[in-house]
Amino acid sequence: MTEHNPQSKLFMDYLNVNTGCSVSILSPSSQEANFEDDVSVVFIDVEHVNESCMHKWRELLSGHDKICIAALNLRDEKHAVELLSCTHFSGVFYRDDSLDMICKGIGRLLEGSAWMSRSLMAHLIELFRKQSLNSYRPACGLTQREIEIIGLLGSGASNIQIAERLFVSEHTVKSHLYNTFKKINVNNRTQAVNWARQNLGAPPPITHFKHRRGANV
Repeated sequence: MTEHNPQSKLFMDYLNVNTGCSVSILSPSSQEANFEDDVSVVFIDVEHVNESCMHKWRELLSGHDKICIAALNLRDEKHAVELLSCTHFSGVFYRDDSLDMICKGIGRLLEGSAWMSRSLMAHLIELFRKQSLNSYRPACGLTQREIEIIGLLGSGASNIQIAERLFVSEHTVKSHLYNTFKKINVNNRTQAVNWARQNLGAPPPITHFKHRRGANV
């Protein structure tokens, strides 16, 4: 999933030739995607897909139990930890990864394995351990409803969407957010989302996938 340009076309052609997979480009602005049965790996180019769009596609793809999702063009390991703290990916590929390394990673994903470094996995284990501990104790005095609402902020949901999800009024959501911001000492939604990523659990993972035969970029 990336923008159509000469660079992405060259990348797609290289993967077609060197992985033996059928590869196509999906625009982030597409409203829907019809995947064939043999499509199994979706790369999301983080340089061209914003966070809100990323969550939208994650929701759409969650209904395909044979599809796994990988992130492409991450800056570094810190960037990967930030992204994986709120969205589950089966693979992580950095901007400076060689084309050969990317092809090797695709092979591992097609086998049903994850593709990320040991150091990144260690960082994630520590992050999720902290989140697990926080789930068993009050988080800065937040109520359960406040925890639910600030958690939904991380998915890119608007106040109206949160209200619909929780069956409350938009005014109630705004009131909860005001009280929450005071309790965790933040001034805006972005700061609140960053706090939630460090202190609350990530969204549930996509259904486990089986053997894969194709790749989608």
